[in-house]
Amino acid sequence: TNGYLLLATACDGTLATTAQFTSIRVVCNNTLAVALNGQGQAVKVPHNTTFDAQAVKKQLGVSVAAWDDFMYRLKTLSERKVKSTEVDKFYAKVFGDAAMKGQASMQSFERTMAKAKTLFEGQGLGSDLSSAKGTAFGLLNSVTEFVDHQRKARSIDHRLDSAWFGQGAVIKQRALDEALRLVSA
Repeated sequence: TNGYLLLATACDGTLATTAQFTSIRVVCNNTLAVALNGQGQAVKVPHNTTFDAQAVKKQLGVSVAAWDDFMYRLKTLSERKVKSTEVDKFYAKVFGDAAMKGQASMQSFERTMAKAKTLFEGQGLGSDLSSAKGTAFGLLNSVTEFVDHQRKARSIDHRLDSAWFGQGAVIKQRALDEALRLVSA
């Protein structure tokens, strides 16, 4: 996986000038959306302040270590093969929270798990790659694809907002945490 430096801004002031490392080669608004999803180590400069390139470079220098850690985690996840029993437990932990709290019906929970599992088992984008097929990385990817592209929403904007900032972001973080637990087990 290649590393890229993303520098994005919006002339209308809706997006602070943002600099961050990403594994996504940004070529359009869709790939920008994916790249901005991992904003944890992003450097942001609000439009009402003066852009100081040297300060941004200095702050990004700290992010190089975070990028290396990110790449190490992905490699580790891609090397961890999972058993079928682990797959079911993974999805139950990732998606089961809403059902347990009464926010979703058991039927909805089971449909969600089944859909994510089909993405993992070959229907998902890249699920046939050696890094994803049958691995903890593939489990994480299936949840990300489900949340970002398959999950029902009132509109594309609502799905995107949820994936970045709302319940979708929480689900994806839980998936990452659970995948990392598989590696440490």
